[in-house]
Amino acid sequence: MILYGAPNPAPNPRRVRIFLAEKGIELPETPVSLMQREHKSPEHRARNSLGQVPTLVLDDGTAISETVAICRYFDETQPDPPLFGTTPVEKALVDMWVRRAEFVLMQPVGGYWRHAHPRTAALLTQFKDFGESNRETYGNALKWLNRELAERPFLAGEAYSMADICALTTVDFADWIGLPIPEEFANVKAWHGRVTARPSAQA
Repeated sequence: MILYGAPNPAPNPRRVRIFLAEKGIELPETPVSLMQREHKSPEHRARNSLGQVPTLVLDDGTAISETVAICRYFDETQPDPPLFGTTPVEKALVDMWVRRAEFVLMQPVGGYWRHAHPRTAALLTQFKDFGESNRETYGNALKWLNRELAERPFLAGEAYSMADICALTTVDFADWIGLPIPEEFANVKAWHGRVTARPSAQA
């Protein structure tokens, strides 16, 4: 079994590393250089036709991509501790919050990164006005999340879950590209402190 990924600040490979750390699963990551465009090489596209990381290749040659799919595989093979919920309601709530983390939080962060950040200017045609507009969109998303976290410690409820992993990697990447959590969002700050204090956050 081989896990192909990339080091920080890449948020998606970090999701899987955090998940594995929470599970106590030791699987070294085989690095793919994003700076050298190795993820777009024919060799890697044979594993993942979209040319992305992370990608997990099983012993039988099956290749699994997309972070949540990879983490679901490991959750099935090692159920404890559960990170996708245990009851039907918990599982539904975790799924709901994973999607919200990806669509409400990550989309504007990705839009800003692709179209407003100088590091990506040489990689694609940027639409700067659109890119900058995502700063406000992300701020509004954090404002909404701040309200949601007023009465519970984690995104999907009382237990830490895959949803928190998705959100943590997003807000940390956002901070790295110049979109920090505003000080007035005390609930988001407190949540971030809780999830960052977990040893897995260092993955």
